Amino acid sequence: MRGSAPELAEYKLYRQGDEARRIDWKLLARSDRAYIRLAPERATLATTILVDSSASMAFPESGNSKWDFARRVAIGLAAVAHRGGDPVGITLPSDGGNRYLPPRTRRGVVAEIAGLVSGAQAGGEQSLSPFIAVAHATPRLAIVSDFLDDLEGVLRPVRAHVAAGGEVHLIHVVAMEELEPPHRSMVAVDPENTALQRTFAEAVRIEYQTAFREWREGLARMALQAGAFYTLALTSEPADRVVRRVVTAPGAATRPIG
Repeated sequence: MRGSAPELAEYKLYRQGDEARRIDWKLLARSDRAYIRLAPERATLATTILVDSSASMAFPESGNSKWDFARRVAIGLAAVAHRGGDPVGITLPSDGGNRYLPPRTRRGVVAEIAGLVSGAQAGGEQSLSPFIAVAHATPRLAIVSDFLDDLEGVLRPVRAHVAAGGEVHLIHVVAMEELEPPHRSMVAVDPENTALQRTFAEAVRIEYQTAFREWREGLARMALQAGAFYTLALTSEPADRVVRRVVTAPGAATRPIG
């Protein structure tokens, strides 16, 4: 964007209708031609980070869970937005009471966000879709989740947000244990509905991996069709690398990490 900020970017020949107060009078005196000063003008972009804290995010129970990884990614995204001068806030849906900080620019907001997510635990089966709709007033929305939810219910408010001129990033957190299940028989239990169980034998391992890959590819395709940015985030990679991919997504209205 170009405006009348103090830092000079370039000159443009004055034309009728331009603001006279932006004319460089010293240059006019030297050249006998009227130019106006153009300079960078920043526009803040309020950001809400929505982090899925449902029970499925606590997988695996030992080691680096999706929840631990998602919290690190969320804090990194908040730090980048804050450093760019943008108001940033966070929402953690929870069955036991939602945790929420509205977008702010004040000093210490990243520490507040870090404290909030550090004290929260994953659990319950709350849906993300109502919270996406509530965040509709925030220009930029980042959703950090495994998206094991009603996918159409999630994408519907995402489409509405994009159609209204908003920017949405879907950060899809996947545990390595989901990509490469153990080579042994076990019982798989849905953490959000323990009545759903299935014996997971080695014979169905390849079938599962094929189905899971097709599901991920479908999610990425539907996210892009909805106008959102999609980033696959594996728990085996450093969280800061995921953050860098998100904020440098082609076409995203973000600022580089400095």
